[in-house]
Amino acid sequence: MLERLALILEALRRAVYYSILAPLSFSARQTLFQVKDSELNYSQSLEVASLRELWRLAADARNLLPTQIFGPDSAAALFTYIAEIPDGESILEQFQQWLKCYGYLSEAATDIAVPRWQEDPRPVRELFTQYLLQTPKGRQKSPLPPPIQPPIGFGEWVQRRLDLKGQVGSIYSQLLAHLRWSFLALARQWEQVGWLAQAEDIFFLRYEEIREIIREPNPENSPYWQLIPQRRRQWQQHQQIELVPFVVYGNPSDITVPNLSPLPVADRLQGIGASPGLVEGTIKILRSLEAAAEITEETILVVPYTDSGWAPLLARAGGIIAEVGGRLSHGAIVAREYKIPAVMDVHDATRLLRDGMRVRLNGQEGTIEILSS
Repeated sequence: MLERLALILEALRRAVYYSILAPLSFSARQTLFQVKDSELNYSQSLEVASLRELWRLAADARNLLPTQIFGPDSAAALFTYIAEIPDGESILEQFQQWLKCYGYLSEAATDIAVPRWQEDPRPVRELFTQYLLQTPKGRQKSPLPPPIQPPIGFGEWVQRRLDLKGQVGSIYSQLLAHLRWSFLALARQWEQVGWLAQAEDIFFLRYEEIREIIREPNPENSPYWQLIPQRRRQWQQHQQIELVPFVVYGNPSDITVPNLSPLPVADRLQGIGASPGLVEGTIKILRSLEAAAEITEETILVVPYTDSGWAPLLARAGGIIAEVGGRLSHGAIVAREYKIPAVMDVHDATRLLRDGMRVRLNGQEGTIEILSS
């Protein structure tokens, strides 16, 4: 197991290098040759390709299912029904094939403590249900826009870098998923013998500590086991922090953050315009996928960050505001593909904006106007 972990970590070390250079190389060429986003084909990017394949699967299944008896929030009931009908086996088999291809994605691909879609497919089951219930006369946010002509000239050079960026991102995410699954395989062995209370606890240990435990003659007596409950408590405390100081001096033992009064909300916030368009809607703050609520075209979704695993949720919104990110972020790519106005890099957006606010979002100028609170 240690050899497998070491092999994955070495591959990740190289992948990190390319995951930094590939977006920079693409961005530099796009700027240098002045190639517009509308002239490029993003269909091979991880965020778009996964949603397109899921849409095709839903479209194929639509004629085999009585969609009128299901609602947007009935994903569990829908999949139970599919499992009970004669044609359901084929649909479930195709869905499992889709998970096999894209199940390594998650809410936060770079955090190996977060379960992947393959482990918890609920978010994509809900999106599949949404796609299934859409009719040709309904909402036109299909991830299957009309095909564009292949780029030529300088555009072709830039397209190659864009495709490379997508390939690197896919490999990087897959390596992280396999790293997680390798740690969990080891953790389940330790759980069976009683060294761990639950397999997920292994993520409270450092890699060096795990290696030492394996090499110890009496691993059950390792002092590292005592660190797990301490670090879990510390992690739970950190989860409660909503406002992180801009500057931290030294290594303070007390992680309590002063309860500062919220900043006054201006009538206008500025960020980076990531996807053009003008839309008015109601703010919905979402800090994690676990807190996902009903999202419609009237929803202006405000998130702390975006990852490829957020794509199923972002695709359902009428507008997107993110605290961090730029034009090459996952959220920006999904937004442009779906023609959803989006503004990135709006500092403290999840704190300055509140659920229920009416705003006007300009994805071209990167502005958010507060219409009512």
